[in-house]
Amino acid sequence: MGSLDQFESVFNAAAKEMFRPQPVAIGRVLIVHDLEEAAQDDFLYLVKGFLAALEQDAKLEWRMFGGSDRFPVKAVLDAVEENQPDLIVTYRHLHCDAVDWPFGLGAHVDVLTQATTTPVLILPNPARENLPSHSLKNTDRVMAVTDHLAGDHRLVSYASEFTEQGGTLYLSHVEDATVFDRYIGAISKIPDLDTDTARDQLRARLLKDPNDYVESCRAGLAVQARGVRVEGRIKLGCRLSDYRELVDENEIDLLVMYTKDEDQMAMHGVAYPLAVELRETPLLML
Repeated sequence: MGSLDQFESVFNAAAKEMFRPQPVAIGRVLIVHDLEEAAQDDFLYLVKGFLAALEQDAKLEWRMFGGSDRFPVKAVLDAVEENQPDLIVTYRHLHCDAVDWPFGLGAHVDVLTQATTTPVLILPNPARENLPSHSLKNTDRVMAVTDHLAGDHRLVSYASEFTEQGGTLYLSHVEDATVFDRYIGAISKIPDLDTDTARDQLRARLLKDPNDYVESCRAGLAVQARGVRVEGRIKLGCRLSDYRELVDENEIDLLVMYTKDEDQMAMHGVAYPLAVELRETPLLML
């Protein structure tokens, strides 16, 4: 390696992405439901309790849309346009015959997450039984999920906003081991490169950047004086199974992730498989 290339590598390695808090303004919440009138107040009370962290600094305006009579997807989109909410709250399998169907989220929810720019909070269906004991009680254990943690300021800011005062925010990042192994396999076929050195240094580099970013998030969020503890969960593995394991072992109350992709209409990256698989975990989809 030439001296100029070596200098550039050292310079790039020293450059770190620092957390920059982004504004999160949630004043109006729209709850979309398919409940009988007698059950609507109880559900509103449940949602308000679960999202108590949002009312620590401001009073929210709560609006309800829906009912037991079946309504089309377009009616939901019209309600969003009319109410202009900062957050939409709904649940899986809205107006579906099966409340715990293991395939998809239901047409209404699928469209909501992709056809609006408003964050959507997806809860387990109210008719679902056998939820974990900690489910829907509070948000003192929140996890942000991404395959590119360093620089995801908006994701971290939203996850922090939804974390109760004194709670724990987990920042998770799982590098895909299959992709990593494929690149190492290609490197092993290049005589001029030492495979063992490349494997060790590349793994260390891939994990160092998100770990450094977690440290900057810890420092950046500390100045907000809300007492939120920040913990990193960074690893090389199989994304779907590892994220599921992280959610279970840390008893996560709320999972925060991106769902929009500029290049496609379908959900972003690992978001949809996670959303379908984690049927007992509330999901905030940005």
